[in-house]
Amino acid sequence: MGVERTKPSTTAIVIVDVQDKLASAMPPERMAQVERACRILIGAASELGAPVLCTEQYPKGLGATVEPVRTALAKADVSPIEKLTFSACAEPRFVQALKDTGADAAVVIGMETHVCVFQTVRDLCARGLRVDVPVDGVVSRRDDHRDAGLALCEKAGATLTTAETLLFDWLVQAGTDTFKKLSRLVR
Repeated sequence: MGVERTKPSTTAIVIVDVQDKLASAMPPERMAQVERACRILIGAASELGAPVLCTEQYPKGLGATVEPVRTALAKADVSPIEKLTFSACAEPRFVQALKDTGADAAVVIGMETHVCVFQTVRDLCARGLRVDVPVDGVVSRRDDHRDAGLALCEKAGATLTTAETLLFDWLVQAGTDTFKKLSRLVR
């Protein structure tokens, strides 16, 4: 099996636990990459019709979604789904929201790579979804944990990619009005 192009209309963008108190414990450079990947993918989703889902792990203790991402989600009219489980797929409200999108594929970004991201990816793959994990869209406190999480995601069946790769794969060609609008997201 090759790496087939997904369709934005049937690909859910799943943002996992990009929250204030978690973010403050992450390497700043990596956290900046995650915030950028979130903005790229939310912007692309809004323009191309991809559904967006966002989770927050125990927000009373870990805070809300970080401000730059929260603003982008608000513009896309997306509200976070609270959870206590590590895998988003173990939260019934997430499972129902995902089902309601009709998605047959998912792009999973967020934190931490080796815990909530990995478990969500594994469970989405087990449900038969095609899953992409942008390496610039995931972070853990330690790089070895991030690396292990990415290896586990790949072993579970996910394709490792980048936010830009997905954006340009969905755009297909340059020169269109959509290309001109969305290419600004990566400048």
